[in-house]
Amino acid sequence: MLSSLAIRDVVLIDRLDLALGAGLTVLTGETGAGKSILLDSLGLALGQRAEAGMVRGGQAQASVAACFHLAADHPANAVLAEQGIEVEEDLVLRRVVQADGRSRAFVNDQPVGVALLRRLGALLVEVQGQHDQVGLADPATHAALLDAFGALEADRMGVAEAYRAWKQAERALREAQEAIAQAQRDEEWLRHAVEELSVLAPVEGEEDALANERQAMQQGERRAEAVAAALSELQPRDRRGSAGPAAALRNAARALERLPAPNEEASPILAALGQAQDSLAEAEAMLERLGADLGPDPRRLEQVEERLFALRAAARKHMVAVVELPALLADLASRLSALDAGAERAAALEQAATAARTAYVRRAEALSAARGGAARALEKAVAQELAPLKLERARLHIEIAPREERAWAADGQDRVTFLVSTNPGQKPGQLDKIASGGELSRLMLALKVVLARGSPVPTLVFDEVDSGIGGATAAAVGERLARVAERLQVLVVTHSPQVAARGTQHWRVSKGVRAERAETRVEPLDPAARREELARMLAGETITEAARAAADSLLR
Repeated sequence: MLSSLAIRDVVLIDRLDLALGAGLTVLTGETGAGKSILLDSLGLALGQRAEAGMVRGGQAQASVAACFHLAADHPANAVLAEQGIEVEEDLVLRRVVQADGRSRAFVNDQPVGVALLRRLGALLVEVQGQHDQVGLADPATHAALLDAFGALEADRMGVAEAYRAWKQAERALREAQEAIAQAQRDEEWLRHAVEELSVLAPVEGEEDALANERQAMQQGERRAEAVAAALSELQPRDRRGSAGPAAALRNAARALERLPAPNEEASPILAALGQAQDSLAEAEAMLERLGADLGPDPRRLEQVEERLFALRAAARKHMVAVVELPALLADLASRLSALDAGAERAAALEQAATAARTAYVRRAEALSAARGGAARALEKAVAQELAPLKLERARLHIEIAPREERAWAADGQDRVTFLVSTNPGQKPGQLDKIASGGELSRLMLALKVVLARGSPVPTLVFDEVDSGIGGATAAAVGERLARVAERLQVLVVTHSPQVAARGTQHWRVSKGVRAERAETRVEPLDPAARREELARMLAGETITEAARAAADSLLR
C-alpha cells in the first residue's frame, strides 16, 4: 500500500508530507482548495506526464516521492528483479520536474526511465476519476479480472503452460526445418568436409602433444650432434688410425719405451700414459653409448611434423583453431546426419507440435466455457450493486469473443471486454465511451466492490466518485467504499459528508496565504475537527448545532 507521499514545490504546495494507513482515507475541502494538486502530484510519481506549469512559481524544480510497502509476492518486485534493482522492504518512486519541463525518474534512488515508473505505477495504484480512468477501463486487464472473480487461476495457469509447450514444440520444429534447409544448400561441401575431417580424425589436445613431442625430438637431435662432434674429436681422423688422441698417446708411449737402459725414470710416465689411454677409451665408449641412446628416429620426427602441419592446414581452411577441429567435425557430422535423417525427425517434431496445439486448444476451450459462467455471475453480482448507486438502469455486459489463431496467447483464445449500457435499449459500449464521468466512477466502484478480492493493485484512488449524487445514494457510495477498503487501501476525494464519515483517516485540504503567496495545506483531522468538517459539508459556511448533530449521526 501507499505508506507516505512527500511533495515539494508543486503548484500551490510548498512542502507536504503525508503518512497514510490502510483502510479508507478521505480528503475533503472547499472547491479550488487544491485537492486535484494532490492527485496530480501522485500521478507524477506514478509516471504520468510532467509539465513545467507544475513547478511552483519562483522555484527551480518540483519533486514528489511516493513510498509503498508491499507484500513479498507483489508483481512489482518481479519487475524490479527483472531490471536489476534490489528489492527492499519499501519501494520508493520519485520524480523531479525542472522549471523547463524536463523530468527525471528514480526507483529506490536509482535513475530509471519514465516508462519503468509508469509500468510500476500501474501495478501499485488505480485511479478512477471524473475525467481520467485507468485500471478497470483498460480492456487488457479484463480477462485476468474475470478469471480472478471466477476462481479460474488454476485453469488459466494450465492454459499458459500448454501455450508455452505448444510454442516450444513449434520452435523446435522450425529450427529443425531451418537446419535441414541449410544442410541441403550445403550438402556437397558438407559431405566433402566431413569425409576430409574424418580421415584426419582430429583428437582433442592433439596439437599440444605433437608440438611438445616435436620440440623434444628437435632438442634430442641437437644433443646427438654435440655428442657426435665430441666423439669425432677422440676418434682417428683418417682411415689409417692416425692423428687421433688415442694414436698420439700410443705413439708417445712407444717413443719412451725406446729409451736406452736404464730407463727407470720413464716408468711413471709410461704408467700415466697407459692410464690416459684407458680413460680415453672409456670416454669414447661412453660417448658411443650416449650417441646411440640420444639419436632421434628421423622417421618419427617426420611423421609428427606431417601430422602437426596437416592439423594446422585443416584449421586454417575452416578458419578455426586446431583445438576446435573435433567439435567442428562433430557439428558438421550432426548437420549431415540431420540431412540424412531430417525428414523423419521433422515428421516427429511436426506430430509433437500438432499434439501440443491440440492440448492447448482443449485447455483454452475449457477456460472459455468456464469464463462464460463466470461472466454471467459477475454481471449479476455487479447488477446488485448498481441500484443503490443510482445506476439501476445500467447494465454490465461481458463480451467474450474468440481471437484469430495468430492472436492466441498464454491467457487463452478469448478477448474479454467489459461493456456497459446505461439505459434500456442502448447498445453496450466501452466503459469510458458510454458512461458520464460520475456514472463511470460509480460503475467502477461497483466493479471494485465485486472484484476487490482478485485485485493485484493494492491502492485505489477515487476522485469525486460521489459527483452529482446525495442522500441515500451518497451513503451507498460510502458504504461500498468502506467495503472495498476492507481488502484494499482506498483514497477518495469527496464533497459528500456521507462518504467522508466512512473514512478511517480524514484529511482536510485548504488554501491560505503565507508571505503574500497562496498555499495549499493538508492537515489530518482529530475527532473534534472531523465533526466540524462534516458539519461544514452539511451546512455550508454557517455551521449550526443541527449540522453538528447531523455530523454526529453520520459518524455513528
